[in-house]
Amino acid sequence: MEDLKDKGMKVFNALFEGKKKVELDEIEYEIKKFSSGVKYIDYFGYRFIEQNRNKKSEWGKKAREGHKIMWIIKGRRYIAQIIDGKFNDLKK
Repeated sequence: MEDLKDKGMKVFNALFEGKKKVELDEIEYEIKKFSSGVKYIDYFGYRFIEQNRNKKSEWGKKAREGHKIMWIIKGRRYIAQIIDGKFNDLKK
């Protein structure tokens, strides 16, 4: 998906600005929450998901320290990560 970075940044900004919806391709997607409070949206087989602060991982720790972290997942594969507004392609 060519503009995954653009879409990712849009979702990232919406998640961390506390918005309820995000518009992608002129369609509004509701930002959902798991029971853990972790926010996400599903978009054509992709899942854009905020880092769970409660995880014991390095990323969980960073989130607790105030870093803004979001993952882009397709199936079981981590495609990309956005941390503090910087897009990292994980497919390379």
